[in-house]
Amino acid sequence: MPELADAHNPAARTPDWWKSAVVYQVYPRSFCDSDGDGMGDIPGIISKLDYLQQLGVDALWMSPAYKSPQDDNGYDISDYTDIDPMFGTLEDVDALIAGLHERGMKLVMDLVVNHTSDEHPWFQESRDRTSAKADWYWWSDPRPGFEPNTPGAEPTNWASAFSGPAWHWDEQRGQYYLHIFSRKQPDLNWENPEVRQAVHQMMQWWIDRGVDGFRMDVINLISKRLPLTDGVVVPGQALSWDNGYVDGPRMDEFLHEMNQAVLDGNHLLTVGEAPGVTVEQASKYTAPERQELGMVFQFEHVGLDEQPGSGKWALKDLHLPDLKANLAKWQNGLEGRGWNSLYWDNHDQPRIVSRWGDDSREHRVNSAKTLATALHLLKGTPYIYQGEEIGMTNAGFTSIDQYRDIEILNHHREAMALGADEAELLKSYAVKGRDNARTPMHWDDSEQAGFTTGTPWLPVHANKSWINAAAAVDDPNSVFHHYRRLIELRHTDAVVREGVFGLLEPEHEQLFAYTRTLRDQPPLLVLANLSSQPCELPEDLRREGELLLGTHPDPAADRLQAWESRVVRLA
Repeated sequence: MPELADAHNPAARTPDWWKSAVVYQVYPRSFCDSDGDGMGDIPGIISKLDYLQQLGVDALWMSPAYKSPQDDNGYDISDYTDIDPMFGTLEDVDALIAGLHERGMKLVMDLVVNHTSDEHPWFQESRDRTSAKADWYWWSDPRPGFEPNTPGAEPTNWASAFSGPAWHWDEQRGQYYLHIFSRKQPDLNWENPEVRQAVHQMMQWWIDRGVDGFRMDVINLISKRLPLTDGVVVPGQALSWDNGYVDGPRMDEFLHEMNQAVLDGNHLLTVGEAPGVTVEQASKYTAPERQELGMVFQFEHVGLDEQPGSGKWALKDLHLPDLKANLAKWQNGLEGRGWNSLYWDNHDQPRIVSRWGDDSREHRVNSAKTLATALHLLKGTPYIYQGEEIGMTNAGFTSIDQYRDIEILNHHREAMALGADEAELLKSYAVKGRDNARTPMHWDDSEQAGFTTGTPWLPVHANKSWINAAAAVDDPNSVFHHYRRLIELRHTDAVVREGVFGLLEPEHEQLFAYTRTLRDQPPLLVLANLSSQPCELPEDLRREGELLLGTHPDPAADRLQAWESRVVRLA
């Protein structure tokens, strides 16, 4: 293990460096393949660090590259302190850390500790009722009056996020174990202090190795409400997230304990993925005085195109006033209390330019730019998902055979067994499926987009011939350079970093307009036409000032063209 250098010495970091930072997420298997096996890897990531430096980002968040059976693409970890051979070695991680630090960037690792793989040694030992780790996971007998491993015998009626029951029968132990996700992802029992200590020791191992932060997967599920009981069933609706395993009674205790054990004094970026989290809960998790987390990922805004209570595959059109109201709720709700994360895309979300933008040849570039402006000028820490900065689109898959995502494959199998219309299923998957974000990164216009010399694990999109990083870097008017300028604004403008948000025109069907104000500084006015039609500006927004950033500004100040944005410093 290399010695700690100044670049990743905690003393060299300011406590809140992440409040002025922009984070770039890499999904390793889809970013860059160095050895031609069709899977991206860590040496491939290292080969693109100069690209990330040119973009100007401050930190790289790497999705899981730990040793794993890959049932859920690496979110089923079998060894927390080793790297899966498909991605490389621990020495490659050391080289990645060194390469980032040499360029003034930091590494954020994924921390997946609500569950492990069922192939993790901890779980294998826990299958023995007499072992020291017998209660490191959630084990339970069948429901009274039911035969083991029969329908309805599960200890509770909880549904897995990946379809089917959240309990699986283990013949060796003779009990059910809980898995909120895949049956190969058993949930850890955080009520056991030995589990928490083992997690803390593992985190410290990575901190000592030089990592600069953690993105914590579904962290608000680690505390379950006891006793484990059935969730409420509403006819015609799927079981909600809040059925005994979201924001349990010991959440704050567990997070504070983790903070004190391994985070305090290291000045790390910490962001907790928190399904179902409310503003009030987030304000607790992220309040500085409580010493829990730096920020959370909430999911309210990315659920606005779903039919309420019907699950993610029941689509509805996005209503812009709803999106503005939701973003404003989070901006105002955490002002002076906590801190926001800002994102459109990630490895679980479809491409924003296809989802809520216009990915046609006519409007894609300005659509991607305008969506970026609307998000990045909010208060919080922005996250860019690989390919977002060049305006990559959804995959365009038309057959179930093209998908690899366990969530889609399980849902398709169950829905078809119940007589669903496959055409409607495929339509939903094409809009919302996770594989939309997981197709290989487009580096150039070669046969496999510069991602690999072999056969990629997911098909490369045909539009790589005109949507690729090489072309974007060469074009000063590209989406890439628009993102670069947005990042520069966050680094150089105190109003962007610290200013208070104020929503304007909340009911406007095309326009997202807001101000950012900071004490005696000249305020910023952000105007974004989030539609494919021209937008007449309301009279009170026809204000003159210094134009800091725009997509294709119309000389006529009273009108925004389709997918046009302006960032104006007012006098």
